[in-house]
Amino acid sequence: MISGVSQVGLTGIQRGIEGLRGNANEIASARQMDGSAARDVSKPLVEQTENLRQVEASAKVLKSSDETIGRLIDIMA
Repeated sequence: MISGVSQVGLTGIQRGIEGLRGNANEIASARQMDGSAARDVSKPLVEQTENLRQVEASAKVLKSSDETIGRLIDIMA
């Protein structure tokens, strides 16, 4: 069960990082090379914050799982 929690944490981190990459690409390409009008970047900026929070929350899940495994090992030793 604990390894499943670790996997959930890792998957959350991976998805968050993928989202951050996509947001960064969208923000970077918002202004076209020919100097024409820029696209609205408010949506990818908001999503970037959401993805960052996902990575942070998933890292906490992973840390808690690791600490729990450590406690169980200490108890069993």
